[in-house]
Amino acid sequence: MTNSSIVAGPMLIAVLALLLLLAAVIVWRGGLGSGRAVLTAGLRAAAQLAAVSLVIAAILRSGWLTAGFVLLMFGVAAVTSARRIGVPRDVPPVALAIGGGVAPVLALVLAAGVVPLRPVAVVPIAGIVIGGAMTATSLAGRRAVDELRERFGEYEAALALGFPPRAAALEICRPSAGHALIPPLDQTRTVGLVTLPGAYVGVLLGGASPVQAGVTQLLVLIGLLAAEAVAVLIAVHLVAARRLHADWHTPS
Repeated sequence: MTNSSIVAGPMLIAVLALLLLLAAVIVWRGGLGSGRAVLTAGLRAAAQLAAVSLVIAAILRSGWLTAGFVLLMFGVAAVTSARRIGVPRDVPPVALAIGGGVAPVLALVLAAGVVPLRPVAVVPIAGIVIGGAMTATSLAGRRAVDELRERFGEYEAALALGFPPRAAALEICRPSAGHALIPPLDQTRTVGLVTLPGAYVGVLLGGASPVQAGVTQLLVLIGLLAAEAVAVLIAVHLVAARRLHADWHTPS
């Protein structure tokens, strides 16, 4: 352990419990949602990270186990995103959107050698990119479907003007679905000025120099932008083509 590492112990557990309870109370009392959901999410995160910590050492010793673990992360991301969009049975098209964003980014950084082809490097980078693509797909899919349902009259008007169904749907949902890129854009624009994101802090705490941490974070941010842009585009086109959430054409 280096002097800059987070100190694990009873005090850390107490701080985490206090922060989680604070978040849950604010969400509950502020009418922002379910406080229980916040508590459940925090406890799940703790349990899942504990489980991963127990098996990660074994996974990182094998290339095959690492590949399997990355595929597991991808599968969980696809299922989670499909549920968030409201189509738990449409996992394949959701996986297509997420994978369409993740695959070229990972292929490029690994083929170029900027990320070493070693389990200890591949797993965290893959997890970050998959997580970002998952979030972007969820936001874009939900926003596209909501927009098409709310503005169904405009969609029908576009059809009346001679637009093909897919093109008409894209005219309605594409601009708003693009708002899913606002969080990564803001994070990239303000990095170092407002926040020091996780990759930077993690590399720095691991003992690397600030320059190394900055380069790593820049790679992560640009890679996330590319992966999320592709994922959002694919998700919007799948919704417009009724390959994802095919029942949006039924106005609410």
